[in-house]
Amino acid sequence: MNRLYSFAILAMFVLDTGTAAADNRKLQKQSDIITLILPLAAFGTAYFKDDSEGEKQWLHDTVLHEVLYTVLVLSFDQTSLGKRPNGDSHSFPSGHAGFAFAQAGFLQERYGWKYGAPAMALAATVSYIRVDVGKHHWRDVIAGGALGYSVAWLTVTPQKATHLAPIIGPGWLGIRYERSY
Repeated sequence: MNRLYSFAILAMFVLDTGTAAADNRKLQKQSDIITLILPLAAFGTAYFKDDSEGEKQWLHDTVLHEVLYTVLVLSFDQTSLGKRPNGDSHSFPSGHAGFAFAQAGFLQERYGWKYGAPAMALAATVSYIRVDVGKHHWRDVIAGGALGYSVAWLTVTPQKATHLAPIIGPGWLGIRYERSY
């Protein structure tokens, strides 16, 4: 998986152009590459760890995010929030940022900070680039990122999770302990 992250970072520097407009295209292409690599890294991690439950959770995370994103972007498209800085539509929330954070959130929630931290840095890079090239406002990428990570938080459980839950019955209290391996 570290190779995928290394590839994403290397791809950002390999693309070379000279003018300001070309630099914007270069940056936009870099954010697109990172947005493509993150789901490959997320699903690939589950696959190569032979984590079939992780594969299912990745699918739930990805599909639920896309459904919610589509509903939200279509809902806000006819409002002032739907207008991008460059005048196009489909601004709020940012799909690139949301998708990147949904994938990074999956890695963080399922496998911990060793996988999540680099993925979060790449998702933040995507968000920054989307604002820098004039595709989104900050509010768009913040909302998209919050949506993406929230969906991951709701749909993904840690691979080696420990859960404690109170149990309340008629006249007694208890604690339930559960550990997945």
